Amino acid sequence: MKKLTNKDELQALRQQAQQEIAERNQNKNRIIVGMGTCGIAAGAQDVVNEILKELQRRHITNVEVVRTGCIGMCEREVLIDVVRAGEDRVTYGQVVPRDIPRIIGEHIVNGRIVEDMVVGRLTAV
Repeated sequence: MKKLTNKDELQALRQQAQQEIAERNQNKNRIIVGMGTCGIAAGAQDVVNEILKELQRRHITNVEVVRTGCIGMCEREVLIDVVRAGEDRVTYGQVVPRDIPRIIGEHIVNGRIVEDMVVGRLTAV
């Protein structure tokens, strides 16, 4: 990697990275699972396993499953974020494996948010 020597080069590199990230995330659906110690203690690994099984069962291949650290709101673990391309990021709380077929079927497949499980939303930029 080229050594940066001034602020303009740093800003250009930042813009390039932001553009690459935006292109990478375009048209991609993601499910993000909080895998901090609080999430793991609450059963996040079982939720991830169920997500992977449900996606495979439905032959859904355009969803990336991402594990991350603590999402916050530890008292609401297991937390998962569902991001459909171009739509708001929706956080579901107190998710257990039996909730996954409903979340994937309603939100990922049909685009309908499972309102009774929502604990937060971030508006798409």
